[in-house]
Amino acid sequence: MTTSETRTDFTRGLYLDLLKRTLTGAVTEDNDSILGGVRTQGSPSRKKALADYVGRAAGRFGFELAYKKPYDPSLREVGRDWPARADSMIGLRRMENIQHCVSTVVTEEIPGDLIETGVWRGGATIFMRGVLKAFDDTSRTVWVADSFQGLPPPDAARYPADAGDRLHKQTGLAVGVDIVRHNFERYGLLDDQVKFLVGWFKDTLPTAPVEKLAVMRLDGDMYESTQQAIEALYPKLSPGGFCIVDDYGSHASQCGRAIDDYRAAHGIAEEIVDIDGFGAYWRKSA
Repeated sequence: MTTSETRTDFTRGLYLDLLKRTLTGAVTEDNDSILGGVRTQGSPSRKKALADYVGRAAGRFGFELAYKKPYDPSLREVGRDWPARADSMIGLRRMENIQHCVSTVVTEEIPGDLIETGVWRGGATIFMRGVLKAFDDTSRTVWVADSFQGLPPPDAARYPADAGDRLHKQTGLAVGVDIVRHNFERYGLLDDQVKFLVGWFKDTLPTAPVEKLAVMRLDGDMYESTQQAIEALYPKLSPGGFCIVDDYGSHASQCGRAIDDYRAAHGIAEEIVDIDGFGAYWRKSA
């Protein structure tokens, strides 16, 4: 390796490390609990519902009410806390997994685009675009797929595993597409290589103009959302590509079960590799 190549690798590494620490709020040690923020919006707790009401009332007058909580880097590492202001809640280890998967398909020239289904504020897809930028890859598209209005109410008749799910009431999970676009802009990463698929997965993914995928990242939490995403996208995943499942361990009875059912039905035997106890992934064999 030449001196120039070594310097390029060093600079790329610095950029990507800073990007993922900024996206996850690790740089700012973001751990405030904001009244009227993501931790209180749509919470079933009466205490948090009251806090949300008070916080929103204050917000109408231009005030933000928050209380400080100690920042625990070990929790941010594995995404066990929920940052109030950061653009991603997945933690550093799952960000590092994205970097590993995307950099591998780029350096090994595995054909296909990148997609995340379920993006919240867009942090993971922003990082995907950042990795492509760092490697000067101009051939791939990053697909940003979400309803941009939160999760759907459970359809327990068709998907019994989702019975009783309350995620659709968590209004802090609903982030509009214009906000996500703006988040890409703030990092200087909104361009023609970023495309948005707006709507429920059942409506957008089966007909999405995606020819091939090299990395697919599923973050739908529920059985229904996960099943709809993997059924539409896995056949497009190139051999050597990666399937990442954000909620495989954290929502094992819903998301995890949908993945297990799909793999069993299609004879997928590649080893599922744990990332941090919540997320997992595997690499599609040739």
